[in-house]
Amino acid sequence: MIIADLHMHGKYSRATSKDLVFESIERYAKLKGLSLVGTGDFTHPKWREEIGNKLHDDGRGILTTNTGFPFLLQTEISLIYKWNGRGRKIHNVVLAPSLDVVDQITEALLKRGRVDYDGRPIFGIPCPEFVEMMHSISKDIEVIPAHAWTPWFGVFGSESGFDSLKECFEDQAKNIHAIETGISSTPAMNWRIPELDEYSLVSFSDSHSYWPWRMGREATLFDCKMTYKAIVQAIRNREIMGTIETDPAYGKYHIDGHRACDVRLQPAQSRELKKICPKCKKGLTIGVLHRIEELATREDGYKPRDAKPFYTLLPLHEVIANVLQKGLGTKAVQGEATKLLGLGSELNILMHTPLDEIEKHTTPAIAQAVAMNRLGKVPMLPGYDGEYGIPLFTNTDEEKTRMENYLTKLTNKEKIQLGLSEFY
Repeated sequence: MIIADLHMHGKYSRATSKDLVFESIERYAKLKGLSLVGTGDFTHPKWREEIGNKLHDDGRGILTTNTGFPFLLQTEISLIYKWNGRGRKIHNVVLAPSLDVVDQITEALLKRGRVDYDGRPIFGIPCPEFVEMMHSISKDIEVIPAHAWTPWFGVFGSESGFDSLKECFEDQAKNIHAIETGISSTPAMNWRIPELDEYSLVSFSDSHSYWPWRMGREATLFDCKMTYKAIVQAIRNREIMGTIETDPAYGKYHIDGHRACDVRLQPAQSRELKKICPKCKKGLTIGVLHRIEELATREDGYKPRDAKPFYTLLPLHEVIANVLQKGLGTKAVQGEATKLLGLGSELNILMHTPLDEIEKHTTPAIAQAVAMNRLGKVPMLPGYDGEYGIPLFTNTDEEKTRMENYLTKLTNKEKIQLGLSEFY
């Protein structure tokens, strides 16, 4: 089984570490349990140079390090343009089969703007024109709408998106084969949209860091040869084997709200308020759950016959940090994680390692939290307006108060929808 995270960034992207280099990515990808990672940012001239110097193409369309760890050529492109009288901001992941094709993509984009100021460059190219441009270079290029539901840069986003893929990509929708579900949604949420039955639902991390609580927190499973052609064919034929997801409530845009006013709202609540913050009277940021409900024509819980399995997990360091009430990068959290990683990769620990083995290598509270995580039994204060959701493993007095204040505003149906009914 190939566990792939095909949405990464390098050190020349904004808001990334200068230490985000291939050596670090490889080291932590192995600790995570990933078997294939996107290169990120192949249009950036300095990162393209590093790809050429650090990775080797053996003819499979997969590039490897000197130790043999595989990468797939990938970048993210931001398209900002006007359509039908409204500004649109759509991010797309682009996969490429070779360095020659990468250079042709960059050459084409340079005719429309710059690529040297950010690993994720911006162009005023409409989505249909962009896909047509890519396929004029190579039919093997794959374009995937990134984090499809996020408000600001998702194809279905509340702030600048569309109501369907066909509306966004027009005659080029035939050349779109997948969407990236994003951290704030799961496949089950996307199953409610009939149009998406035709597409693969893939999950990748969009990581700006090599740390294992970012990279690989979302990934896609493939059962095919380790070649570019086989990976893309699986995406195009809807033959992926499943995905690894975070709890959607952990995502930064799962529900509606206004961060400046500490206001979290369910869709029904924000509809009653006409999408206006009850405190400052400014517009709310409308989250993924709300947009799903706006576009869905199927009931919550619908499952297609050919639905692929997905596994909902929080990263190991998140589990430990929330139990210990410490920061993700602290020595205490790193120390407990290191002890557990002696048992194998992080994903193997989270999904498969016997719990009695885990108990031998950590505290009872952390072992219990790993079990809760594996079973999808972690209560979550949902993320909103750019704030991550907060896992509640320990039920401290402060956590209980925050959750109780939030829950007083929810109906029983909304508690069930968030998976909280059995806890509260």
